[in-house]
Amino acid sequence: MEDRLRDAVRDLCDRYPDEYWRELDRRGAYPADFVQELTDAGYLACMIPEEYGGAGLGVSEGGVILEEINRSGGNAAACHAQMYTMGTVLRHGSEEQKERWLPQVARGDLRLQSFAVTEPDAGSDTTRIQTRAERRGDVYVLRGTKVFISRVQHSDLMVLLARTTPLEEVEERTDGLSVFVVDLRRAGDALQVRPIETMINHETNELHFDGLEVPAENRIGEEGEGFRYILSGMNAERILLASESVGDGLYFVDRASDYASEREVFGAPIGSNQGVQFPVAEAYMKVRAAAVMRDRAADLFDADRPCAEEANSCKYLASEAAWEAANAAMDTFGGYGMATEYGLERKFREARLYLVAPVSNNLVLSYVGQHVLGMPRSY
Repeated sequence: MEDRLRDAVRDLCDRYPDEYWRELDRRGAYPADFVQELTDAGYLACMIPEEYGGAGLGVSEGGVILEEINRSGGNAAACHAQMYTMGTVLRHGSEEQKERWLPQVARGDLRLQSFAVTEPDAGSDTTRIQTRAERRGDVYVLRGTKVFISRVQHSDLMVLLARTTPLEEVEERTDGLSVFVVDLRRAGDALQVRPIETMINHETNELHFDGLEVPAENRIGEEGEGFRYILSGMNAERILLASESVGDGLYFVDRASDYASEREVFGAPIGSNQGVQFPVAEAYMKVRAAAVMRDRAADLFDADRPCAEEANSCKYLASEAAWEAANAAMDTFGGYGMATEYGLERKFREARLYLVAPVSNNLVLSYVGQHVLGMPRSY
């Protein structure tokens, strides 16, 4: 089945060659046609259970889809959030909420592409977010600011984490946080969106909430338990984004090995020089090793077994391997790697993102050091 899935995704991606992505990058535009075709093919709903209109597949298959998109030269970050964001509703939402949203997401009638946790002053310390959701009868009133929130302009619903109890009033820092599904179509002037220009074509924004009312029925699970709900989805996010890095790494290796075999300098292919060949070969082995850890993490996740160590490790290993492959490819292409027409410089910029997002690799190291190896807390 995996081979058939890979072949089908590659066939779709073949219709969106490098020229398509290069033009979007030049204009800073969203790949709407590509995302729509992925939606129509059911790929973005692959992890939604069949009873809600999805394919009922696992994070393993979701990772295959994202890996192949990036290996083809595309950028799955334009739409990957729908795969893991809906998991918050699936795992912790009520049956009424699942029936209300998931079938529409599966059909493509609703877009669930936005996930709002990060804030300007909290950084990676999620427990210190300050966006407040105050209960007033049948609604919660949102006030606060979120930053680096992507795809808001191309999403109908957004999963959001906010404080329902101030930090100073809770016993544990992780208490008092709640999760909501925000209908962006009804936000009006109570939500201000400021786009943030970045080094890659990755639509992201700063959001300011000023009295936005969210129906209480849109709260996911119990009030105050939101931190636990969000954490439960982070393993899936790390595995899926590791898959994108694996795809990026293989893209660079594919391009570099082909170019090194064809490009002749001083009367011989440049790939016959160990200084060119060996870095590409080393990068390939590291990408394949990261893919093995990704597969292990995905298998554990799909079996509903603990996988935090493996999920964090595969995200770290895959992003580092992809970055090494990116540099090996740029060295192989030399000056041509800097030329936009070759596509490498765009993918080079995109590959750099996952060293710091959705979690910094330094925090992954601290997690493994403390929670896996039992050393003292390092931050």
